[in-house]
Amino acid sequence: MLHVPPPPTDACAIAYPGDEALRAVALGWQDSLMRERRMAANTVEAYSRDLRQFLTHLQGRRGTVEIAGLIALKPRDIRGFMAARRAEGVNGRSLMRALAGLRSFARHLEREGHGSVSALGAIRSPKVERRLPRPIPIVAARALTDVDSRAGEAREPWILARDAAVLALLYGSGLRISEALGLARRDAPVPGLDSVTVTGKGGKVRMVPILPVVAEAVAAYLAACPYALDPEGPLFVGAKGAKLSPRIIQYAVASLRGALGLPDSATPHALRHSFATHLLARKGELRAIQELLGHASLSTTQLYTKVDAARLMEAFDQAHPRAGTAATGRARDSAERSPAR
Repeated sequence: MLHVPPPPTDACAIAYPGDEALRAVALGWQDSLMRERRMAANTVEAYSRDLRQFLTHLQGRRGTVEIAGLIALKPRDIRGFMAARRAEGVNGRSLMRALAGLRSFARHLEREGHGSVSALGAIRSPKVERRLPRPIPIVAARALTDVDSRAGEAREPWILARDAAVLALLYGSGLRISEALGLARRDAPVPGLDSVTVTGKGGKVRMVPILPVVAEAVAAYLAACPYALDPEGPLFVGAKGAKLSPRIIQYAVASLRGALGLPDSATPHALRHSFATHLLARKGELRAIQELLGHASLSTTQLYTKVDAARLMEAFDQAHPRAGTAATGRARDSAERSPAR
């Protein structure tokens, strides 16, 4: 009989359905995603939730789920789960992620010597059209990073300076919000430093240039911050001195959206999109932008070339005297089909 290790004590408390052996293996898989594969916490949470939903679906039809039952699954069992989720209104992108999570768990089962869930090999991933990034116009992006844009708010000046510094890093250096908030005090990009080392998805480390205006925003925050920050602790802290939550920055941007008349798509992450799009519009080299953003694949960065083409066609439609004709449609089709350069 195969030995099933006890569940890790520091794993997130996920109530997986199934017998004791299956629950232990599921927790071991979850722990491996965090420790060995070093996946982002949000990804681990999503994969774990998808597995729990799948096991709950099976349990509702078969009773208590066991490892042997998973190994013996048929393709129709997995298609039934996907169909049920789609009927609940789950979109193709979420279904694709769910299938990726199930395949990850199946690989873990096989590595642990339990056998192969061959049914997953017969399931195609749902086709999902990649959504284009939605950048913010340059003037609005600058306003979001300007501390004076929130001058009328009843907030302490150091908090306004802190938020402006975080947003300056997102737009000025293309950081993800998790990367900006993950910076330690000792690594603060202050005047005199021209780059900062950040840890991105999957624990990948990259070096990012720092503009003087961004360094000045960080310095202004540090000068105003009322806390003596631990060099090994977080650079950005909340009102009580603990590590700053991304939610606080999201709330700050939501407040600014109303003041600046921006759409709901203007989020902290949209500033990262704006960084890439505005660089590309100024003839930035695609490979360099890929490195700055920390994209594992160039195909992800190439999405920004489609944004640029879409904006070009929009300007054409608005300005050309024959906009709206069949020629315009053909030109747009051509732009959409053309390979990214």
